[in-house]
Amino acid sequence: MQAIIEGYTREAGVRTLERQVASVVRGVAVKIAEGDTTPRTIKDAEGVAELLGAAKFTSEMAERTEEAGVATGLAWTSVGGEILFIEATRMYGSGKLQLTGQLGDVMKESAQAALSYVRANAEKLGVAKDFLDKSDIHIHIPAGAMPKDGPSAGVTMFTALVSLLTGIRVRHDVGMTGEISLRGRVLPIGGLKEKVLAAHRAGIKRIILPERNKADLEEIPAEVKNDLEFVLASRMDQVLEAALDGKIEPKVEAAAAAPAN
Repeated sequence: MQAIIEGYTREAGVRTLERQVASVVRGVAVKIAEGDTTPRTIKDAEGVAELLGAAKFTSEMAERTEEAGVATGLAWTSVGGEILFIEATRMYGSGKLQLTGQLGDVMKESAQAALSYVRANAEKLGVAKDFLDKSDIHIHIPAGAMPKDGPSAGVTMFTALVSLLTGIRVRHDVGMTGEISLRGRVLPIGGLKEKVLAAHRAGIKRIILPERNKADLEEIPAEVKNDLEFVLASRMDQVLEAALDGKIEPKVEAAAAAPAN
């Protein structure tokens, strides 16, 4: 059943799952009708693929986050939670920020806030202060046909930017959600239950969420909660510590040389 859920369904309900299970049963019935009366137990992905064909959905976590500049966010939609891969890249330019992926105004503002916080705290984050002097930054959220908005991608955009600029990859088993402030605070968000269920379905093992959403964890089913590690963050440096696959080394600008006597 787990192989069918992970490889052949992507919905909040169970209608597609019911149809896929029925297809498996019909496939076995056809073989019996053809004279194959051998008892069959469908217990692994190989057995499911024999009856349903190749899996329609695969986990992209490790593949998408194998390079620096990509972080996994958690989003709420009208049909349940979803994961979002937020990508950041840097190119020669004049200090501009470009945003793509059909983003709403609130999400664009979150990206601006994330970049401003990185610029204001560059040395502490291990980033050169002049990183934008001759560069442009492009933040993209794939699945461009789907409109996206809301402030909860703030920590993910921030993490993707720091990963890009430091060269430290984001752990592939980490998902995150949270609004950010220019003072480095991680602010609470909505739809936590749906986001956690989506993360669990996608194979995420560690979820970073705002500390002020701690009470919302009571809504998560125990069997899901027991499979996950939750990191409650109140500041953005806590997010980086839990998300990055490496330690940030702060940059110390060289002191100006004293004039000769």
